Amino acid sequence: MLKSCHCCGLIHEVVPLRSNELAQCTRCGSVIDQAKKHRRSQGRTAATAVAAMALMPAAILLPILEIEKLGHHHRSSILGGIVDLYKTGSVLVATVILLFSIVFPLLKILALIELSWLCSMRQRHRAWTYRWMEQIGKWSMMDVMLLALLVMMIKLSGMVQFHFGPALIAFVLCVSMSMISAICFDPHAIWESP
Repeated sequence: MLKSCHCCGLIHEVVPLRSNELAQCTRCGSVIDQAKKHRRSQGRTAATAVAAMALMPAAILLPILEIEKLGHHHRSSILGGIVDLYKTGSVLVATVILLFSIVFPLLKILALIELSWLCSMRQRHRAWTYRWMEQIGKWSMMDVMLLALLVMMIKLSGMVQFHFGPALIAFVLCVSMSMISAICFDPHAIWESP
């Protein structure tokens, strides 16, 4: 099987490896392949993607913060905020937040679970799913939304009192697990799994 080095790009012919063996690049010495590496990376990807999926409902449905201004209290979740935006007529803003903060991240997590754990599709469909996941992953903005939330809280801290809700912890963990899952995924496993 031919494999290119991820550092220098040199193409090598790699023979099937036995346990505890690894193939190194003859030019730069980087590890090209390692026995059982793909199974381990698939396990890590699946575990973190399932953890992100388990945290997603709590991150979306539980109150993320409570705002107190002039004696008025308002508790809001991410999904509740989107519904409020739809009710007030901000359809475009609500749709953008819904797509980029809930739908795209959810689809990315589902694709990672399919690619690393379920493996119910054929290899060509899995390759297409991986390419699609890479494209949609650029548009999943959960981490950007978290940063925007924190910046807003810092800017408005003098005028409004904030109290964190239980969803903030779930949201931070969901973002972290999703990012770790994407980092752990090895695309070579698509072609080397049965």
